[in-house]
Amino acid sequence: MSKKNKKNQNEEAKSVKDEVLNEETVEQQTQEQVNEEEKETEDPAQKIADLEAAIEHEKKEYLFLMSDFENFRRRTNKEKAELIKNGTESAMRDLLPVVDDLERALDAINKGGDLESLKQGVELIYNKFIKYLESQHVTAIDSTGKDFDTDVHEAITMFQAPDPSMKGKVIDTTIKGYMINDKVLRHAKVVVGS
Repeated sequence: MSKKNKKNQNEEAKSVKDEVLNEETVEQQTQEQVNEEEKETEDPAQKIADLEAAIEHEKKEYLFLMSDFENFRRRTNKEKAELIKNGTESAMRDLLPVVDDLERALDAINKGGDLESLKQGVELIYNKFIKYLESQHVTAIDSTGKDFDTDVHEAITMFQAPDPSMKGKVIDTTIKGYMINDKVLRHAKVVVGS
């Protein structure tokens, strides 16, 4: 046999094989459709019962999830309230030593103590309180001589600048501003040069 004839025979065998495979595939698809139609023609009452059971199952799952979510929400709100309460408690507890020092200073003033020692005592109390604020991440806003910034300053008045370089800058700070964790806790009340 020549190579051409052999090639033609191989191609014919391949096409016959493909036709057989295609017929088998079509037959399988037809059989699957028949099976599906048979399933669909099953007892409609049984099918309805199956669907109702599935719906009931989904309802129970939904109610369970809603209940679980409601419990989670309640627990989260309770924990949040406790954190706020305990956070305030901790802050107040840390302030009590400063109150004690202030009471001792008032007693010393009432007893007529030495003025210089009273001044030093008040300075110590002030420094102690500033350290406490720093431990709570509260820092003072440095304003005087700086450019006026509406994000951290509140202008209470404007005065003629003593020299042209002070235009638009803070001339005086009447009430110091504070920040906590890079957020303004209280704006600094300032006098701005015009």
